[in-house]
Amino acid sequence: MPPGSGHAARARGQAAIQRSHPSGPGPVAGRPPWPWVIRHALCRYVSLDPGQWFPASADAESARHEAAAAIAICHGCPVRAQCLAMSLRHWDIGQHGVWGVSA
Repeated sequence: MPPGSGHAARARGQAAIQRSHPSGPGPVAGRPPWPWVIRHALCRYVSLDPGQWFPASADAESARHEAAAAIAICHGCPVRAQCLAMSLRHWDIGQHGVWGVSA
């Protein structure tokens, strides 16, 4: 994985959430706005090539392989459920790329 990803990035993301929301991320039902999700998303703290977030393959298995690093980041993200819920509500955006491990 590229520098800036993995455990250290996860720790920075979780620390940022603790500073701004000591009780943790808000519930999916609360429909947090995009800026709130982005501010707390683990992907904000990593450096991946954009191609890893937006795989080009039409075949699902190939796309998952292309996006493996991004998917790994999402699996550890504290706002994964909120990100996925928002990408499904705003399908014009969410249909492209990795959002809450949806590739």
